[in-house]
Amino acid sequence: MLVAEVIEVTEQNGAHDYDVVVIGGGAAGLSGAVSLARSRRSVAVVDSGEPRNSPAEGVHVLLGREGVDPLDLLAKGREELLGYGGEVIPGLVVGAARQEGGFSVTLSGGWVLRSRRLLVTTGLTDELPDVAGLRERWGRDVIHCPYCHGWEVRGQRIGVLSSGPMSVHQALLMRQLSEDVVFFAHTAQPLGGEDRERLAARGIAVVEGGVAAVETDGDRLSGLRLADGRVVERDAVAVATRMVARASFLADLGLAVEEHPMGVGEHVPVEAGGRTRVPGVWAAGNVTDLAAQVGAAAAAGTLAGAQINGDLVTEETDRAVERMRTGEPFSAASEVRVHEAVAGPGRHGL
Repeated sequence: MLVAEVIEVTEQNGAHDYDVVVIGGGAAGLSGAVSLARSRRSVAVVDSGEPRNSPAEGVHVLLGREGVDPLDLLAKGREELLGYGGEVIPGLVVGAARQEGGFSVTLSGGWVLRSRRLLVTTGLTDELPDVAGLRERWGRDVIHCPYCHGWEVRGQRIGVLSSGPMSVHQALLMRQLSEDVVFFAHTAQPLGGEDRERLAARGIAVVEGGVAAVETDGDRLSGLRLADGRVVERDAVAVATRMVARASFLADLGLAVEEHPMGVGEHVPVEAGGRTRVPGVWAAGNVTDLAAQVGAAAAAGTLAGAQINGDLVTEETDRAVERMRTGEPFSAASEVRVHEAVAGPGRHGL
């Protein structure tokens, strides 16, 4: 995170008002925030600085930005948001509550933000199987998505570690990338006859027994060591993580994470456009769509931002109509707080 591109929060237990607070500064959050700021909404993004894809060398299948460093992509997104007058606040959200006219969001340091709407884009946590050395290679030669990282391991000796309900499907996808794919049954439920038949039909060997550790040679993965001591040489390992939405702070709003229908983790369920079951709260990106790549997450954030702006416009128009009917004087300037981009070194301050 570039210090020059964020707000430095120096006061404690203060408060500040925004049209929208975006919780999470990844592709979804920044895209949604830019969409809102371009609609002249006051918007703040709260970011803990822990993006899910930080171990990866590059972002793939993102049109026009193939291979871009994940952190460089986010730095550029923050720069764009600041250029439209949005704000980025470093911190971790620990609570959210409904209050009159909207919501209050509490950061770990005690800072409180107030907003009319919330956009949750906090992403997810990947829970890896308990295999020694697996976490250390994560995002390098231990991968999970054939579309995100498959090209980089094409033609190599690939192992697929069975760890979830989609592992057989994952192995079949990996077979598109290499003729040498081995399926490690590990500690999962016994393979059914149909699954074994499908793997065999594609020439994917099945190795029975638990996997104890990842073997390395220098700074490269070299194989998987089984519990019985055997080592099966591999150049890369695919694993299906259990994906859990980072959204525990929403519990006080009555919005809890739920088990995904595919049994691959927990997510925040939303309607089309990102609206949650709690009025005024939207969610986008991996916190709700566990399989979304960077491009899909960014698109979902943009759509959610547009939906939120439309919701605010409707609310403001309804209020204006009511005032007109009752004869109450009002001005457009007081009804809608317009947020302009501010150039210069002072633009980051609260």
